[in-house]
Order: sequence, then C-alpha cells, then structure tokens
Amino acid sequence: MELQRCEEQGLQERKGQKRKLEEEIQEDRDATPLPTGDARRALLAEVTAQVKVLDSAFSWHESDRAAAKRATHVLAELAKNEEVVNVIVEGGAIPALVKHLQAPLSDEGDLSLKPFEHEVEKGSAFALGLLAVKPEHQQLIVDSGALSHLVNLLRRYKDNSTSRAVISVIRRAADAITNLAHENSSIKTRVRMEGGIPPLVELLEFTDTKVQRAAAGALRTLAFKNDENKNQIVECNALPTLISMLRSDDAAIHYEAVGVIGNLVHSSPNIKKEVLDAGALQPVIGLLTSCCSESQREAALLLGQFAATDSDCKVHIVQRGAVRPLIEMLHSPDIQLKEMSAFALGRLAQDTHNQAGIAHMGGLVPLLKLLDSKNGSLQHNAAFALYGLADNEDNVSDFIRVGGVQRLQDGEFIVQATKDCVAKTLKRLEEKIHGRVLNHLLYLMRVAEKPVQRRVAFALAHLCSPDDQRTIFIDNNGHILLPFFRYPKIIHSYCIN
Repeated sequence: MELQRCEEQGLQERKGQKRKLEEEIQEDRDATPLPTGDARRALLAEVTAQVKVLDSAFSWHESDRAAAKRATHVLAELAKNEEVVNVIVEGGAIPALVKHLQAPLSDEGDLSLKPFEHEVEKGSAFALGLLAVKPEHQQLIVDSGALSHLVNLLRRYKDNSTSRAVISVIRRAADAITNLAHENSSIKTRVRMEGGIPPLVELLEFTDTKVQRAAAGALRTLAFKNDENKNQIVECNALPTLISMLRSDDAAIHYEAVGVIGNLVHSSPNIKKEVLDAGALQPVIGLLTSCCSESQREAALLLGQFAATDSDCKVHIVQRGAVRPLIEMLHSPDIQLKEMSAFALGRLAQDTHNQAGIAHMGGLVPLLKLLDSKNGSLQHNAAFALYGLADNEDNVSDFIRVGGVQRLQDGEFIVQATKDCVAKTLKRLEEKIHGRVLNHLLYLMRVAEKPVQRRVAFALAHLCSPDDQRTIFIDNNGHILLPFFRYPKIIHSYCIN
C-alpha cells in the first residue's frame, strides 16, 4: 500500500493533442491587442463582406469558385490572430464556411473539369480549424453540421486521385477534426458516430507523409480519455501501421505515432497488452534515442506505462536496452524529458534485478541530483525512483558512498508526497544496514578516501541501530572514531552512557 501511494504521485497524465494547422501559425498568433472602436467595426465589416461572398457564390461557375476561394483565404488569414476570432464568429462566418465544406451540386453525368476543385473546401476546413481554438466555437461549428462534411472530405482519396489539391483538403479536414475534438469529450464521441475513425485509420497508410501525420494527430486526440474511440481505433486494425510508423526516420511521423499509442494504452490494460503483443516494445525503446526530444519524452512515458503491466515486462524493457538512454536523458536540459525518464526508471526500479542494473549503469547520482530540482513533479519522480533503488541491498553502499543519505536528509522537498517518499527511502536504507551491507560499509571506513569515509560515518551515525553505533564508534578500539568528531553529539551520547 505504501508503494502504491508513493507511486501514484509520480504517475504522469497524458494530454490531448491540439495540432498546429501550420507550423508558422503559432508564431503569427502574437499578443495582438483586441480590436476596439473603429478597428473592430472595420474588421466586422470585412468579415461580413466575405460571408456575403460565400453565401452568394455557391456554384461551379469559375467566377463563384474563385470568389469563394478568396473569401475562405481572407477569413483564414484573419483567424490566425486569436484575438479577432470572436469578431469573425460574430460576423456569421461559421455557417458560411460550413456550407463550403461540400462541393456544389453537379449535373448528373457531368465529367467536365471543375474549377478550383477541392480548393474552396480546403480553405473552409482550414479556417474552421483556426476558429475552433475556443471551446465555445467548437460546439458552434459542430452544431452547424461541420463534422459530417469533414468526414466526407477524408474520403476524397477514394476517388483515386492523389493530386495536390486532394492531399491538401484531406489534411485540412483531419486537422480541423483534431482542433474541434480537442479536450471536448462530446465532440470526440460525435466524430466516432459520424464515422470519422475508419477513414482516419486508413489514411495512416496514405502515400503523403503530411496526411499520415494529420490522420495520426486526429486519432491521438480522439483516443484521449475516450474508451469507445480507443476500442474502435484498435478494431480498425490501426496498431500494425502505427507500430511501423514508430520505426520511421521522419521524426514528425514517429512522434505522432507514439502519441497515438500512448493515448490508446493510457488506463486501458487490455489495449496495452494488445500493443505489446503487436510488437511495439522495441521500436518504442528505439525512440529513446530519437533526434526529436518530444518523441523521446513520449517514449519514456510509454515505457513507464508498459512497465506497470507485470514484472516480466519490466525485465524485458531493461534487457532490450532501455536503461542507458533513459539515464542519459536524466542529464538533459529539458525538464519534461528528465521528468519522463525518472518516471520510467521509477517504474522499472520495482524489479530487484533492475534496481541493481540501474544503479550499476550510473543512474543513482543523476537521480540524486534531481532532488535539488524546483519542479515538483520532477523531484517526486526522482524520489520515487530512488525509493525503488534503495530496496536492493547491492545498492545501499553506493547510495551512501556518493552522499545519498545527506541529500535525502538535507533536501528541500516541495510536496508532502515527496517528503513521505524520501522518509520511506531512508527507512529502507536503515533496515538494510546490517550483515554484509554493514561489513562493507565498515570496510569503506577503513580503506576508502576521506570524503567517502565521512559520508559512511554520517550514514552510520544516522541510520544504523544504537547497538551497532556503539560497536562502530565506541568499542572498535577507537581507530574508526577519531576522524569523525564532526558528529560530537552522537559520540558524546555514547561516551556518557
């Protein structure tokens, strides 16, 4: 029970994914002041003008298509500034844009070349995705009927066309679904009910990598905290393709794939087993050395989740080479990368042999250093990992030799759960200072360098039993006592008894 309480504080909660529709959009969304007065009226007039164009230009006439394309582009450019999104919505843009998510009707049998085919729908999807930055607008867009049209856009690849326009409209549709469903459980469910998951899974195998990324980003969001969506994604046979994507040299591809898999397995032990059975373990371990720090972070978190399944999985993760890169990640300047690495190592350190292996490969010192972090989650994950390492007698001498006891006793810990975890770690160390562990510590006090001798004396003075303290500091012919008068209170207490 104590282990469970200590561990629960270190559990990491996955987050949903809100996809950037364009890498540069976030840069464009600077802290622009909210328009007021004449500026606001001018903006509203511009939006209204573009909405009128969209309302009146719904046909296959080339002039209408060109005008509609320009209007969607203008609205999308305006929507890149988050501060004016409310004005765009107020101007009636949402229903007009939703209307243009579908193509105008054609005469039956009309096979003529269509002007700006797919272009207007692409622009509408892009603009709506940008407007979905606010939760209240998400619902307005969905209530206007956007989802069924967006799902239909996902299926346009079935027309056997891989033109640039088709690729772009599919990608924009997937991105819009991602933003609409972001942290909105009811819309995630609506996407599934509208049939959006099967085409997204199929698009994981699309020839264009940007479409693959967009589809994976949407699935990642839809899987987050939605069990029915998770089950359907797995039932649609997404796992083999996602696991193949983990091995991609394209960092953007394997980042999205590991994010989907992470959200699928989160709090879903049955899916976790299916993912492992499908062969995900080794490619996830491989991502620990990815050039993409976000992929590394996701992989470490996922390995921590895998390690919670059973002891065999913990051992397999270590046997397949995960420990060394996880320890290297502890030295990263990236706080979140260190946090996830410490989390994974803490889970792996619940196995006896892993405890010794992690310490032997150099994990002890960087974990102790992380106790000085001002980040509460990072500090706690490090403390929990050290709690696991302290459970193995083979690690106790190393703990003490590198000054671990002083760090544990003198550290300033941010949350109470970390303080409790550290106290339990010190108790574990105390319980193991006897027999062969104590003999080795006494050996170090005789032969080790002075700094190590001082650390051993400090630990023995604070942790070993009163009877052993008398033997060590008083009865042992005095030759161990003399260098350690820095602990006069302890020595005095035995001298006067």
